[in-house]
Amino acid sequence: MIKIADLIVALTYDQKTLEDIVAKRLHIEHRRIERISIAKRTVNTRNKQDIHFNMTVLVCVSGDENEVLSMNKDKCISKEIELIYTVPKAIKLKERPVIVGCGPAGMFAALILAQAGARPILLERGLDVDSRKRKILKFWRTGILDTQTNVQFGEGGAGTFSDGKLKIGQKNSRKIKVLSELVLAGAPPEIMYLSKPHIGTDRLQEIVKRIREQVIRLGGEVRFNVTVTEILFKDGQVTGVRFEEKGNYSEVSSDNVVLAIGHSARDTFKSLLNSGVYMEQKPFALGVRIEHSQEMIDKIQYGGFAGHPKLGSADYKMVVHLQNGRGVYTFCMCPGGTVVAATSEENGLTTNGMSEFARDGRNANTALLVTLEKGDFGSEDPLVGCAFQRRIEAAAFAAGGGGYKAPVQRLEDFLQKRKTTAFGDILPTYLPGTEFAELDSFLPEYITNSLRQGIIEMGLWMPGFAYPDALLTGAETRSSSPVRITRGESLEAIGIKGLYPCGEGAGYAGGIISAAVDGVLCAEQILDS
Repeated sequence: MIKIADLIVALTYDQKTLEDIVAKRLHIEHRRIERISIAKRTVNTRNKQDIHFNMTVLVCVSGDENEVLSMNKDKCISKEIELIYTVPKAIKLKERPVIVGCGPAGMFAALILAQAGARPILLERGLDVDSRKRKILKFWRTGILDTQTNVQFGEGGAGTFSDGKLKIGQKNSRKIKVLSELVLAGAPPEIMYLSKPHIGTDRLQEIVKRIREQVIRLGGEVRFNVTVTEILFKDGQVTGVRFEEKGNYSEVSSDNVVLAIGHSARDTFKSLLNSGVYMEQKPFALGVRIEHSQEMIDKIQYGGFAGHPKLGSADYKMVVHLQNGRGVYTFCMCPGGTVVAATSEENGLTTNGMSEFARDGRNANTALLVTLEKGDFGSEDPLVGCAFQRRIEAAAFAAGGGGYKAPVQRLEDFLQKRKTTAFGDILPTYLPGTEFAELDSFLPEYITNSLRQGIIEMGLWMPGFAYPDALLTGAETRSSSPVRITRGESLEAIGIKGLYPCGEGAGYAGGIISAAVDGVLCAEQILDS
């Protein structure tokens, strides 16, 4: 295969357009082109008068491929090196491996182990994705929270009720494996080449179910409503896990345990620390959600091309570095999405963003976060970040008046430090409901001051972002784990053989793809041990 990078392609392209561009670039006749596939496609918005795609394509030609390559000295034309993932050979471990947590890290650790014939046991404290969806919708409608099954806990993890965006970065064979398995499970094929692919929460719910079914078909076991209360180990070696299921306590023996507990398993963090598992504070971020109309964002990003069917809903990503040393950045931007109640603990309030595959909602939203460092907390306690999150969540709950209603404030009012008394153009999408409150009533001054400075600077980078009627909803506290369960080169926890801290909750990932890849890595270590 021949790879051609940095092709400029009009939004209106079709297959013939691609063939014309490729034939001209390679200096060959059309008849020699046997197949063209897209390897990467990015929207170029630098010139609002000429928005187009930048593409990398893979071309199969008839005849001598090397001859075609030798005729082209263009540095953007090269021989494609195919990335192939090979599942480790099937082995029979002494005991079945146990995976704790069914988010992306746990799911893909289980999938690789199952494909290798290791018959893993996957334990998840929440319910299966269909039951989970019913629990979450009930919470959003009524404010009745299930602390074991919610936006944080349950099959698929926190990412299942989000935008389902996939941060790819530089591709490698493990990322290709993850993307391929997602496509096989029902994800749109274009996630293999889009620069900013997403799946949407509506499709993710079906995908995680199909991955679970594959694990079971291959001899694995998946158990829901099972809360692991203790990791068992002796003489520096994992021996199993203790768990609670329907009020009864049981144990399962294993000399390999993958700890993919997610960033909100605060009770598990505490249990692990008390048991002697080494962990440390990790920098994280905290802030609010900001909502604009999606139509406005489309016009800002695409100008006269807004609404073009090949573009869809526009997104954005910004980061600014303030003079006070802090960073303010957007995170988990959800075009055409909603702000959702994402708490897992009673009398606390935290938000997240969610959108379906179509991204056709009226509003766009993103987290607007301020970076936090160890020195902000005045303690060496590894769990001090969790305690800080809890305090903010309790204060936000109180500011919203209870019932999991979220405190909201117009952007102009926030900048002027005054309470909002009426909505402007932007109406909230958050359920169970909202109450007007000042963000300063539940966020520390150094965070709100940083947010004000960040918003003003972002408005300079993206004119229109600091729209007076944009709506701020708080608090956003769970963007990443405040804890790292420290592991060594073997990916095992410090001093505990066979225990594999994994994914976002353990502090080693920052999204669906990176968490899934970390699960793959941990599975490989088990199979290679």
